[in-house]
Amino acid sequence: MAEQGATVPAFYARRGGRAADWWTLLHPPYTAWHLSYVALGAAMAPSLDWFALVLSLLAFFLAVGLSAHALDELQGRPLGTRIGDGTLKAVAMGALVGAVALGVYGVWFHGPTNWLLALAVPVGALLVVGYNLELFGGRLHTDAGFAWAWGGFPVAVGYVAQAPTLMVGSLAAAVAAVLAGVGMSAAQRALSTRARGLRRRTEEVSGTIRHRDGQVETITRETLLAPAEQALRALSWALPLLAAAALLAHA
Repeated sequence: MAEQGATVPAFYARRGGRAADWWTLLHPPYTAWHLSYVALGAAMAPSLDWFALVLSLLAFFLAVGLSAHALDELQGRPLGTRIGDGTLKAVAMGALVGAVALGVYGVWFHGPTNWLLALAVPVGALLVVGYNLELFGGRLHTDAGFAWAWGGFPVAVGYVAQAPTLMVGSLAAAVAAVLAGVGMSAAQRALSTRARGLRRRTEEVSGTIRHRDGQVETITRETLLAPAEQALRALSWALPLLAAAALLAHA
Protein backbone atom coordinates (compact mmCIF):
# COMPACT_ATOMS: atom_id res chain seq x y z
CA MET A 1 0.00 0.00 0.00
CA ALA A 2 1.20 3.52 -0.81
CA GLU A 3 1.74 5.86 2.09
CA GLN A 4 -0.75 8.69 2.16
CA GLY A 5 -0.31 12.44 2.14
CA ALA A 6 3.05 14.07 1.65
CA THR A 7 5.08 11.54 3.65
CA VAL A 8 6.79 9.94 0.64
CA PRO A 9 9.13 11.71 -1.82
CA ALA A 10 6.85 11.32 -4.86
CA PHE A 11 3.22 10.43 -5.52
CA TYR A 12 4.25 7.07 -7.00
CA ALA A 13 6.80 6.22 -4.29
CA ARG A 14 6.40 3.13 -2.13
CA ARG A 15 7.81 2.06 1.21
CA GLY A 16 8.05 -1.40 2.68
CA GLY A 17 10.89 -3.45 1.25
CA ARG A 18 13.29 -4.14 -1.59
CA ALA A 19 10.61 -4.31 -4.30
CA ALA A 20 9.14 -1.00 -3.10
CA ASP A 21 12.58 0.63 -3.27
CA TRP A 22 13.17 -0.53 -6.83
CA TRP A 23 9.68 0.56 -7.89
CA THR A 24 10.37 4.00 -6.47
CA LEU A 25 13.82 4.21 -8.09
CA LEU A 26 12.36 3.45 -11.52
CA HIS A 27 9.93 6.40 -11.35
CA PRO A 28 7.41 4.34 -13.40
CA PRO A 29 5.12 7.21 -14.53
CA TYR A 30 8.03 9.39 -15.59
CA THR A 31 9.95 6.55 -17.23
CA ALA A 32 6.89 5.66 -19.30
CA TRP A 33 6.44 9.36 -20.08
CA HIS A 34 9.97 9.73 -21.46
CA LEU A 35 9.85 6.47 -23.38
CA SER A 36 6.73 7.85 -25.03
CA TYR A 37 8.86 10.58 -26.59
CA VAL A 38 10.98 7.90 -28.27
CA ALA A 39 7.84 6.28 -29.68
CA LEU A 40 6.49 9.62 -30.89
CA GLY A 41 9.72 10.32 -32.73
CA ALA A 42 9.63 6.91 -34.40
CA ALA A 43 6.02 7.47 -35.41
CA MET A 44 7.04 10.59 -37.34
CA ALA A 45 9.19 8.53 -39.74
CA PRO A 46 7.66 7.73 -43.16
CA SER A 47 7.81 4.00 -42.37
CA LEU A 48 8.12 2.24 -39.06
CA ASP A 49 10.54 -0.56 -38.24
CA TRP A 50 9.05 -2.12 -35.10
CA PHE A 51 12.21 -3.97 -34.14
CA ALA A 52 14.26 -0.77 -34.36
CA LEU A 53 11.63 0.85 -32.14
CA VAL A 54 11.95 -1.93 -29.55
CA LEU A 55 15.73 -1.48 -29.52
CA SER A 56 15.33 2.28 -29.11
CA LEU A 57 12.87 1.89 -26.25
CA LEU A 58 15.08 -0.66 -24.50
CA ALA A 59 18.13 1.60 -24.87
CA PHE A 60 16.29 4.56 -23.34
CA PHE A 61 14.85 2.40 -20.56
CA LEU A 62 18.38 1.38 -19.63
CA ALA A 63 19.78 4.90 -19.96
CA VAL A 64 16.97 6.86 -18.30
CA GLY A 65 14.86 4.38 -16.34
CA LEU A 66 17.87 2.68 -14.73
CA SER A 67 21.16 4.53 -15.17
CA ALA A 68 19.98 8.13 -14.82
CA HIS A 69 17.72 7.36 -11.87
CA ALA A 70 20.41 5.33 -10.11
CA LEU A 71 22.88 8.19 -10.52
CA ASP A 72 20.31 10.64 -9.25
CA GLU A 73 19.68 8.55 -6.14
CA LEU A 74 23.42 8.50 -5.44
CA GLN A 75 23.30 12.31 -5.24
CA GLY A 76 21.98 12.79 -1.73
CA ARG A 77 19.37 9.99 -1.68
CA PRO A 78 16.39 12.16 -2.70
CA LEU A 79 14.09 9.11 -2.80
CA GLY A 80 15.29 7.70 0.51
CA THR A 81 15.72 4.14 -0.82
CA ARG A 82 17.83 1.58 1.01
CA ILE A 83 19.53 0.30 -2.13
CA GLY A 84 23.28 0.15 -1.47
CA ASP A 85 25.67 2.61 -3.09
CA GLY A 86 27.59 -0.24 -4.69
CA THR A 87 24.42 -1.63 -6.23
CA LEU A 88 23.38 1.77 -7.54
CA LYS A 89 26.80 2.34 -9.09
CA ALA A 90 26.77 -1.10 -10.72
CA VAL A 91 23.26 -0.57 -12.08
CA ALA A 92 24.12 2.90 -13.37
CA MET A 93 27.27 1.72 -15.13
CA GLY A 94 25.89 -1.57 -16.44
CA ALA A 95 22.67 -0.02 -17.75
CA LEU A 96 24.53 2.82 -19.47
CA VAL A 97 26.96 0.40 -21.11
CA GLY A 98 24.00 -1.67 -22.28
CA ALA A 99 22.27 1.41 -23.70
CA VAL A 100 25.41 2.47 -25.56
CA ALA A 101 25.87 -1.07 -26.92
CA LEU A 102 22.32 -1.06 -28.26
CA GLY A 103 22.92 2.35 -29.81
CA VAL A 104 26.11 1.18 -31.50
CA TYR A 105 24.28 -1.87 -32.84
CA GLY A 106 21.53 0.41 -34.13
CA VAL A 107 24.03 2.51 -36.08
CA TRP A 108 24.46 -0.38 -38.54
CA PHE A 109 21.07 -2.03 -38.05
CA HIS A 110 19.58 -0.83 -41.34
CA GLY A 111 22.69 -1.52 -43.39
CA PRO A 112 24.43 1.76 -44.29
CA THR A 113 25.90 3.61 -41.34
CA ASN A 114 23.32 5.81 -39.63
CA TRP A 115 25.57 8.81 -38.94
CA LEU A 116 22.90 10.79 -37.11
CA LEU A 117 22.39 7.93 -34.68
CA ALA A 118 26.17 7.48 -34.37
CA LEU A 119 26.35 11.08 -33.19
CA ALA A 120 23.39 10.66 -30.82
CA VAL A 121 24.91 7.71 -28.92
CA PRO A 122 27.80 9.59 -27.23
CA VAL A 123 25.60 12.66 -26.78
CA GLY A 124 23.05 10.53 -24.93
CA ALA A 125 25.71 9.00 -22.67
CA LEU A 126 27.07 12.47 -21.92
CA LEU A 127 23.60 13.75 -21.04
CA VAL A 128 22.93 10.88 -18.62
CA VAL A 129 26.19 11.36 -16.74
CA GLY A 130 26.50 15.11 -17.10
CA TYR A 131 22.96 15.94 -16.07
CA ASN A 132 22.57 13.56 -13.15
CA LEU A 133 26.04 14.11 -11.68
CA GLU A 134 25.76 17.85 -12.35
CA LEU A 135 29.05 17.98 -14.23
CA PHE A 136 30.36 21.11 -15.99
CA GLY A 137 29.32 23.24 -13.06
CA GLY A 138 25.72 22.06 -13.34
CA ARG A 139 25.28 23.70 -16.76
CA LEU A 140 23.23 20.74 -17.99
CA HIS A 141 21.23 20.46 -14.77
CA THR A 142 18.81 23.30 -15.51
CA ASP A 143 15.18 23.64 -16.54
CA ALA A 144 16.21 24.09 -20.18
CA GLY A 145 18.69 21.21 -19.93
CA PHE A 146 15.97 18.92 -18.62
CA ALA A 147 13.51 19.96 -21.32
CA TRP A 148 15.91 19.35 -24.21
CA ALA A 149 17.71 16.30 -22.77
CA TRP A 150 14.67 14.34 -21.59
CA GLY A 151 12.04 15.76 -23.96
CA GLY A 152 13.51 16.84 -27.29
CA PHE A 153 16.43 14.41 -27.47
CA PRO A 154 14.38 11.18 -27.09
CA VAL A 155 12.02 12.32 -29.85
CA ALA A 156 14.93 13.08 -32.18
CA VAL A 157 16.63 9.74 -31.47
CA GLY A 158 13.38 7.83 -31.90
CA TYR A 159 13.10 9.41 -35.34
CA VAL A 160 16.69 8.98 -36.57
CA ALA A 161 16.85 5.39 -35.27
CA GLN A 162 14.34 4.53 -37.98
CA ALA A 163 16.92 5.64 -40.58
CA PRO A 164 14.19 7.62 -42.37
CA THR A 165 14.37 9.02 -45.85
CA LEU A 166 14.64 12.74 -45.16
CA MET A 167 11.42 13.85 -46.83
CA VAL A 168 10.27 17.40 -46.15
CA GLY A 169 6.94 16.31 -44.64
CA SER A 170 8.31 13.74 -42.22
CA LEU A 171 11.23 15.98 -41.26
CA ALA A 172 8.88 18.86 -40.49
CA ALA A 173 6.70 16.53 -38.42
CA ALA A 174 9.77 15.30 -36.54
CA VAL A 175 10.91 18.85 -35.78
CA ALA A 176 7.42 19.70 -34.52
CA ALA A 177 7.42 16.56 -32.37
CA VAL A 178 10.83 17.47 -30.92
CA LEU A 179 9.57 20.94 -29.97
CA ALA A 180 6.42 19.40 -28.49
CA GLY A 181 8.61 17.07 -26.44
CA VAL A 182 10.63 20.02 -25.18
CA GLY A 183 7.44 21.85 -24.21
CA MET A 184 5.91 18.87 -22.45
CA SER A 185 9.14 18.13 -20.63
CA ALA A 186 9.36 21.76 -19.52
CA ALA A 187 5.83 21.49 -18.14
CA GLN A 188 6.79 18.32 -16.28
CA ARG A 189 9.83 20.06 -14.82
CA ALA A 190 7.78 23.02 -13.59
CA LEU A 191 5.13 20.82 -11.99
CA SER A 192 7.48 18.25 -10.49
CA THR A 193 9.85 20.87 -9.08
CA ARG A 194 7.02 22.35 -7.03
CA ALA A 195 5.82 18.90 -5.96
CA ARG A 196 9.32 17.76 -4.94
CA GLY A 197 9.88 20.91 -2.95
CA LEU A 198 6.66 20.46 -1.01
CA ARG A 199 7.21 16.75 -0.35
CA ARG A 200 10.94 16.68 0.36
CA ARG A 201 11.94 20.07 1.72
CA THR A 202 8.87 21.67 3.27
CA GLU A 203 8.34 21.35 7.00
CA GLU A 204 5.17 23.37 7.40
CA VAL A 205 2.60 25.21 5.27
CA SER A 206 0.15 27.67 6.72
CA GLY A 207 -2.18 30.41 5.53
CA THR A 208 -5.62 31.06 4.11
CA ILE A 209 -7.27 32.19 0.91
CA ARG A 210 -10.16 34.62 1.38
CA HIS A 211 -12.56 34.57 -1.54
CA ARG A 212 -14.67 37.52 -2.61
CA ASP A 213 -17.85 35.75 -1.51
CA GLY A 214 -16.48 35.57 2.03
CA GLN A 215 -15.46 31.93 1.95
CA VAL A 216 -12.15 31.18 3.65
CA GLU A 217 -9.99 28.30 2.45
CA THR A 218 -7.16 26.92 4.54
CA ILE A 219 -3.86 26.38 2.72
CA THR A 220 -2.08 23.09 3.49
CA ARG A 221 0.71 21.15 1.88
CA GLU A 222 -1.87 18.78 0.41
CA THR A 223 -3.91 21.57 -1.19
CA LEU A 224 -0.75 22.95 -2.82
CA LEU A 225 0.38 19.51 -3.95
CA ALA A 226 -2.92 18.38 -5.43
CA PRO A 227 -3.06 20.53 -8.63
CA ALA A 228 0.56 19.80 -9.61
CA GLU A 229 0.34 16.07 -8.96
CA GLN A 230 -3.07 15.68 -10.57
CA ALA A 231 -1.61 17.27 -13.70
CA LEU A 232 1.47 15.03 -13.55
CA ARG A 233 -0.67 11.91 -13.15
CA ALA A 234 -2.87 12.91 -16.08
CA LEU A 235 0.08 13.67 -18.35
CA SER A 236 1.86 10.45 -17.37
CA TRP A 237 -1.16 8.58 -18.78
CA ALA A 238 -1.85 10.90 -21.70
CA LEU A 239 1.64 10.80 -23.24
CA PRO A 240 1.89 6.99 -23.52
CA LEU A 241 -1.63 6.85 -24.96
CA LEU A 242 -0.77 9.54 -27.49
CA ALA A 243 2.39 7.68 -28.46
CA ALA A 244 0.42 4.44 -28.84
CA ALA A 245 -2.11 6.18 -31.07
CA ALA A 246 0.67 7.61 -33.25
CA LEU A 247 2.28 4.17 -33.60
CA LEU A 248 -1.02 2.48 -34.41
CA ALA A 249 -1.38 4.86 -37.37
CA HIS A 250 1.46 2.82 -38.94
CA ALA A 251 -0.22 -0.53 -38.27
